[in-house]
Amino acid sequence: QPHAVTGRRGKPLDAITLDAVQAGDVTMEDLRITPEALRAQAEIARDAGRPTLALNFERAAELVDVPQEFIMEVYELLRPGRAKTKQQLLDAATAMRQNHRADGIARFIEEAAETYEARGLFTYRF
Repeated sequence: QPHAVTGRRGKPLDAITLDAVQAGDVTMEDLRITPEALRAQAEIARDAGRPTLALNFERAAELVDVPQEFIMEVYELLRPGRAKTKQQLLDAATAMRQNHRADGIARFIEEAAETYEARGLFTYRF
């Protein structure tokens, strides 16, 4: 449904043309994915019997407005052997939930913290 897809500034997909780009009417914000588009993809995936893919799209929708620097900090913590303690991951989950309203991502990080603890992956290696 291309008519339902818009960029971050609300520009419809059919307004993003080469002529519009050359005229300076299209910015990077017009090309950025929106949480709504990702949630729509999640719905399509779920309807197609792909619940795991749907969950990934839903989590991605939560991350759209999270600063890239923070995403990379959390990514680094989630690599085995990078977080020294379970609390570091739990603090990251709390920040995702409280500062960015990213409850699904927070649950994912909390689940990782439990798994890492059970598998002894909090041995700091790097």
